[in-house]
Order: sequence, then structure tokens, then C-alpha cells
Amino acid sequence: MTKERLQAQTDKALAMYERAGIVLTSEEKKAIEVVDFTLGKIDRVGLQLLVYVNTDRVCAKEMVLTPGQTCPEHKHIPTNGMPGKEETFRCRFGEVYLYVEGPGKAEDIHARLPEDTVVSVFHEIILHPGEQYTIPPETWHWFQGGSEGAVVSEFSTHSTDETDIFTDPALVRTTIVEG
Repeated sequence: MTKERLQAQTDKALAMYERAGIVLTSEEKKAIEVVDFTLGKIDRVGLQLLVYVNTDRVCAKEMVLTPGQTCPEHKHIPTNGMPGKEETFRCRFGEVYLYVEGPGKAEDIHARLPEDTVVSVFHEIILHPGEQYTIPPETWHWFQGGSEGAVVSEFSTHSTDETDIFTDPALVRTTIVEG
């Protein structure tokens, strides 16, 4: 990803945080992470996030999904003798389509199936502002922003996202910035 594209995605995230009424400090604005999972297709696969805190016990983040942007299917596995991450998503703005293990079929979901990654779970939870859902550890899940995108607060146990397992083994939770 070019530095210009990275800045453009950061600016989109800042605008969406503002629309959601989330006030950030100047330091927090500089700390927004843009993740494209090394695909270079950030408009379709990726997310923007800000980590407020990640201690040995708890983590709090704000995530932005632009319209139709998908965070690929993954699960949080046990790491360093600790259970996988348990996380609660609370929608702050827009609509987020969340998919977890359980009953559901691909042809019945609201999200656009991501063409750039593999997904296998289709139990649909649609979150609107003020609604939340808790994802247990080691649960396959993926999510996508609705037509206006979405801002989602995440409250979880300690985050070790760098050890996440993806359904698509080609994915890596990072972004490579050119130059």
C-alpha cells in the first residue's frame, strides 16, 4: 500500500469516527492502524482500528469498516497459556453484518460474499447502533460494513490478534507500506 493510500484510509476512518460522535485525541488520530491483510485490496478486505488499551487482562478498540469492507474469517486461539480472546462488538454507527458459527446459508445473508477470501460460517447477526454481540474464544467469525460502513467498539480480553488463525491461510494480519 502506498503512503498516500494509507493516509486516504486513515482520513476515511477519522471521518467515520466523527460521524459516530467518537472524539479522539491528536495522539489517537496518529495511532489509527490500517490493515489490508497483505492483499492490497483495502476497499474490499481490511479494516481501520484504534487500540485504546491492551493490558494482560483487557483490551478496548474502535474499528471502522468502510461500506462493504470485510474483515476476513478468523478465530482467536489460545496463546502463551491463555485462552483465545473473547470479544464483544458494539455497533456505534452504521450497520455491521457479523457471521459466526451456527445455522445459516450463504444464499441467505445480507453481506456481499467476499471474493478475495474464503469464508465458511454464515450464522448472521446484524448489529445497528447500540446493539452488541459477544463472540466466544476460538469461534470462527467474519464481518462486513453495511451500505454506510460501520463503527464498532470492541471490548475483549487481552488481544493477541497477531496469532489469529484465518480460514484463508494466505492472509496475514499486517499491512506493507511502500516507500
